[in-house]
Amino acid sequence: MPISTSLVSGGGWRRGAAVALGIVLACRPGLPDGDWAAYGRTPLGDRHSPLRDITPENVNRLSVAWRYHTGETGSAYAGGPPTSLEATPVVVDGTMFLSTPLGRVIALDPVTGRERWVYDAAVNLKLDFGDFVSRGVSVWLDSARAIGQACAHRVFAATIDGRLIALDAAAGTLCDDFGQSGVVNLVEGLRNPPDEPTEFEETSPPAIVNGLVVVGSAVADNGRVEATSGEVRAFDARSGVLRWTWDPVPQDPSDSAYATWDGPRAHDAGAANAWSVIAADPERDLVFVPTSSPSVDYYGGGRKGMNRYANSLVALRASTGKVVWSFQTVHHDLWDYDNASPPALVTLRRGNRELPVVLQATKPGQLFVLDRATGAPVFPVEERPVPRSDVPGESSWPTQPASGLPALSPQRLEPGEVWGPTATDRDACRARLAALRNDGPFTPPSERGSVVFPSNVGGAHWGGVSYDPDRRIVVVPTNRIAAVITLIPRRRFESGGAPKDEHERIGTEYAGMRGTPYVLKRETFLGPSGVPCTPPPFGALVAISLDSGKTLWSTPLGTGEGLERLGLRLPPDVRGMFNLGGAITTASGLVFIGASPDAYFRAFDIETGAELWKTRLPAGGKATPVTYRGRDGRQYVVIAAGGDGQLFGHSDEIVAFAIPR
Repeated sequence: MPISTSLVSGGGWRRGAAVALGIVLACRPGLPDGDWAAYGRTPLGDRHSPLRDITPENVNRLSVAWRYHTGETGSAYAGGPPTSLEATPVVVDGTMFLSTPLGRVIALDPVTGRERWVYDAAVNLKLDFGDFVSRGVSVWLDSARAIGQACAHRVFAATIDGRLIALDAAAGTLCDDFGQSGVVNLVEGLRNPPDEPTEFEETSPPAIVNGLVVVGSAVADNGRVEATSGEVRAFDARSGVLRWTWDPVPQDPSDSAYATWDGPRAHDAGAANAWSVIAADPERDLVFVPTSSPSVDYYGGGRKGMNRYANSLVALRASTGKVVWSFQTVHHDLWDYDNASPPALVTLRRGNRELPVVLQATKPGQLFVLDRATGAPVFPVEERPVPRSDVPGESSWPTQPASGLPALSPQRLEPGEVWGPTATDRDACRARLAALRNDGPFTPPSERGSVVFPSNVGGAHWGGVSYDPDRRIVVVPTNRIAAVITLIPRRRFESGGAPKDEHERIGTEYAGMRGTPYVLKRETFLGPSGVPCTPPPFGALVAISLDSGKTLWSTPLGTGEGLERLGLRLPPDVRGMFNLGGAITTASGLVFIGASPDAYFRAFDIETGAELWKTRLPAGGKATPVTYRGRDGRQYVVIAAGGDGQLFGHSDEIVAFAIPR
């Protein structure tokens, strides 16, 4: 395994009782106020900091404190597929840890940005992964080892190419007693192995709970019916030995969910994987797994039925991997409506009683609040009739769940709402809409072409939710653009010649869907000028009160600034853009978020949604920021400003902000 490790004099991990305290608490919900010890700050994933130093009154004084370049730009990386620096760093007891798309794990001084060590897993840049990202690492303290012993403190990273790596947090060297010389091969042992290296990915940091490392996976969409399987697995954090495996496509006929997969090859389906971040409740011995759509996304003729456990939030017993409860957010998915948002475990107050719950936001624009112990909805959920499929061989589910909370994004596109910056755009969009199937929420795919709104990107996306426990406010970034889904009969497609294969978030994509009678054509619903046919804002930051159950505010997120480089021009008054990235909240009443392609980092007032501060980044902050207190006593806010090499620009910078002394 190629390794490049550097130690900087004067840096390094501080050994002693404070280290033990910091990392032990990183594995439990309680931890020092100044640390950010997991992707969602704690394993619970609420993304809320109790720090109050940066306030609505002084946030406009924030300025750059330091910058760090990962080195993954320049001529050495030209010609390869675009990568995206989307890491959310963790900060524990005076050290920051983060990861890069190409498998570098980096330790920094969180006050100066000075590099302490770098481990290089040497991911092959020439491999074309669908989402070439790594969103972070996880840390763990081995309580059985003495403080100062090698690998008593560990950093776990799951690389895009399917390796789970354990590193000594002090030195950045492999922990030889974990797996095979510090590495576990996550591709081995899958029910459906990948048919090519890029069909299986790891993009999210693993969950650490009670001495176990729990990992999901990302599976390439729409290639084949029997795609790579999406097992969730737990490995011993000391040895790397596999402790349990849970398959979201049920394989045991005695499981009540087994019968909800109908067809002779239904249980051979792949995917239904958990590519988002898994939340953990160590005290209750639970992990909360957000699952995705089974293969393939847009045709389910070979997997009829409700397809339970797919498109669900599933609570597993952390020690055994057994299902405790599951709640399905989309039945028999035909829209690529994965549960992309990480769940957040929070506590509500009902009268004099505290109620532990889990929040799950969805691509269809719903926010579900579920009892953490049972999965029962805390706010009402209604099964609503939805349009039925007219595709031969398909059996769409007749109803879909709708939360009693307000929708996070618009649910349908009416003809009178079609938009465009010019009359030509509007006329073309209206004409196209009239020719498409557009029957409201959950309009199924069709040979004619169907409007899917919100699109497969969301609604709520992988940016997820943040929760202010003092104000009982949930903040969610959302998208408000539509897609057009067309199922092309395979014989017609092949006889007409295959179009150029394109893989873009915004644009047109064809996918083979091998094993089905159809080829997928997926388009963003755009007018002739290349801008959405849906009305602005195309993206917004939304706040929901869990006291009143109402929307507090909805603020357009981002502007069209900078889109000229892509040949797109919008009227100057258009606000709210397509966005990807998460928000965090602070006890002082602030919301921090990047996420938009105009490359600004912003702060909002959580009470009103008013924008209080913004600053330009070197590329779009397509990541979730963190905030922490440095050893100098100042509160810092840090974001990966890496862009994506396309819509969001490209950079390799981590940027830290603080209020000058």
